[in-house]
Amino acid sequence: MQALLHAIATMELPTDARRIFHGRGGLHPGCEQWALDAYAPVLLLTSFKPVPEEELAAIGAALEQRWQQIGAGAPLNWVFQCRHEGRSDTRLMAGSVPEPHVVTENGTRYRVHVLKGQNHGLFLDMAEGRRWVHEHVAAHPERERGLKVLNLFAYTCAFSVVARQAGARQVLNLDMSSGALAIGQQNHQLNEISDGASFLAHDIFKTWGKITRGGPYHLVVVDPPSYQKGSFVATKDYAKLMRRLPELLRPGGHALLCLNAPELGQDFLQSQMQELAPELAFAGRVANPAVFADVSPERSLKVLVYRAPG
Repeated sequence: MQALLHAIATMELPTDARRIFHGRGGLHPGCEQWALDAYAPVLLLTSFKPVPEEELAAIGAALEQRWQQIGAGAPLNWVFQCRHEGRSDTRLMAGSVPEPHVVTENGTRYRVHVLKGQNHGLFLDMAEGRRWVHEHVAAHPERERGLKVLNLFAYTCAFSVVARQAGARQVLNLDMSSGALAIGQQNHQLNEISDGASFLAHDIFKTWGKITRGGPYHLVVVDPPSYQKGSFVATKDYAKLMRRLPELLRPGGHALLCLNAPELGQDFLQSQMQELAPELAFAGRVANPAVFADVSPERSLKVLVYRAPG
């Protein structure tokens, strides 16, 4: 775990939410199980294998030593989560976690929860996707007349927040989880943009009537789970979304297609889009944050941009 210890020994005081060490990318042999994230003022260490207590103690000592150098007298707050065989065990190792726990990313505020569950309210690997949405909306020639955005599988609505901040007039957020959408509403309130966003807790595949009536849209964001039993399985369900995209988009509108499944490469999306929505042109892939570099880009998060004709 020397690469992890080196990352700790050289890390700067985190202010924004971000990943500090990404062992999962395979670029640090022997550290594939480790991830270290900053949800300031809390550090979150995740292992995807069981960890001996002495190993965990060594990491804790390294964190404490570095924090004494960079923490400016503030206490070290850190949480450890072990994920193994579909289960997770989460422990507060030192300090405390604020409640509510609000973090920032590029000046935008988000509510997070690091002591429960495996999804903490903000996916750090999607930072560049959020940046792309903000820049795209801000630069859109029709922004003054009011952009309409559709955010599918909205989770806690981070895409909606940045779209509204950039000037989108209306964002429709859909997700099956009413709890996640409630946090999404809080995220809009935190950033003082409560108007202009709507929230619908419903199965997307049973809501096409409402979705279609709300369109057409200048931007459609599709960020589903890769595999969630009873909700969405990418290998069979993504195609259902792709078929709908042409009718949902305005002429010249854009779709942002996201896929976080290591076993499915970029071609999984591109080949199906070519077959099911050939009128939409591939416009490029959004790069992931540099810290999420992977030995195989095909294994990492895929974020693809498509454009409707017109």
